[in-house]
Amino acid sequence: MFTSCTTVCPPMTRNMAKIQDMLKEEGIEAEIVSFSVDPKVDTPEKLKKFASAQGADFNNWTFVTGYTQDKIESFAKESFHTIADKPEGADQVAHGSQFFLVNQEGKVVKYYRGASEVPFEQIVEDVKIVAN
Repeated sequence: MFTSCTTVCPPMTRNMAKIQDMLKEEGIEAEIVSFSVDPKVDTPEKLKKFASAQGADFNNWTFVTGYTQDKIESFAKESFHTIADKPEGADQVAHGSQFFLVNQEGKVVKYYRGASEVPFEQIVEDVKIVAN
């Protein structure tokens, strides 16, 4: 995600906030991590303001920045098999719109639609399985 996104990032972040609330209601302890795909622009202060506006609870949700653009682009490709591409001079970043479920060993075990038609209940059920 990135804070100056004009398309999917705000609704995706709100959707994740809903999942966070659902997990809390179920008593499921899970860590949520969002990586900025525009780290040069997204300062910790901007991320905090953006996340707060979307309803994020920072108790178990971390917003990460502070690396190079090349690093996040290769991380997205290698770890999540998704794109994160900010062309030179552009203000928007092309990126995937999935949520990824990562197990305790750091392996992606499942992914879901994150922007629309989000399978909220299925995500909560799958997190229950992975968390145990």
